[in-house]
Amino acid sequence: MDEIRETSEHLARALGEAVIRIWGRLPHDVQHSLFEQAATSQAQDIRAQLAILLHDKHPRTYASIQANAMLEPDSLGG
Repeated sequence: MDEIRETSEHLARALGEAVIRIWGRLPHDVQHSLFEQAATSQAQDIRAQLAILLHDKHPRTYASIQANAMLEPDSLGG
């Protein structure tokens, strides 16, 4: 039984990693559905962590995060 469980967990992890790789190319309704399914199947505190992970994989939100992370010159002109 442990071998079947390990195989199932390995396949689920491989599928999850594939979804993460193509997250930004999925239609919004599919993203929403996948997110809700994942978030409701786990403890409540996973929602924020999952949102951060997936936002990093979405081209629009990733570009926004990168733009906001750019350092601004300090008040001394540096």
